[in-house]
Amino acid sequence: MIRVYPASERYHANHGWLDTYFSFSFAEYFDPNNMNFGPLRVLNDDVIKPLHGFGAHPHQEMEIVSIVLSGQLKHQDSLGNEAITTFGGIQRMSAGTGIVHSEVNPSATEDVNLLQLWFLPEQHGLTPSYEKTSYDIKQLQNQLLPVVAKNPQSPNIAHIHQDLTIYLSDLEAGKEIVFMQESGRRIFLFLIEGELQLNDEVKLYKRDSARITETPQLKMAANADTRLMLIDLP
Repeated sequence: MIRVYPASERYHANHGWLDTYFSFSFAEYFDPNNMNFGPLRVLNDDVIKPLHGFGAHPHQEMEIVSIVLSGQLKHQDSLGNEAITTFGGIQRMSAGTGIVHSEVNPSATEDVNLLQLWFLPEQHGLTPSYEKTSYDIKQLQNQLLPVVAKNPQSPNIAHIHQDLTIYLSDLEAGKEIVFMQESGRRIFLFLIEGELQLNDEVKLYKRDSARITETPQLKMAANADTRLMLIDLP
């Protein structure tokens, strides 16, 4: 089953320094029927103005992934970590038993656009940790590139404490790829740019998403140059 969530139906909030769209119930947006999809709890599409951001604040018992689409994101935390991430980089933070962090745009001139994802961990009481990884942007072309996984097979893949894999892909117009999945698992698909047709049935456009179950084979055909994120979930 493929259930499409149009970009226009996301919750939108503009705080001046932050322009954001929520795919799930979060902060001031509460919808008891849209709390999660498997362990995926939050997907926020954030644009942060120059020299602004989220000041130091605490988290517990959550796996938090930031995928920068454009601009720069500066991370600092109570473990002493400090890093700047740009497109081609991933940051993963395990809040575990407790961590304090900030995420700000260090640029004086350029917005930063990022996808902020929260996942429920597979176990509580983890030791807090932070990791920044980078991937080869050229490897996105016409294939699904894993960038976050439970059991990473490369130092270019961030490790997460949940049985999931996040893939990114740049699919050229006219190309298609097929994703095969074990029975009983879920697929979450988010279209960053472009136009995509799924199993010759439904179309996705920029910033649309799909929550997919009972679909062991998913064919994705690009009607235009497309950038997508696919998450294989339990």
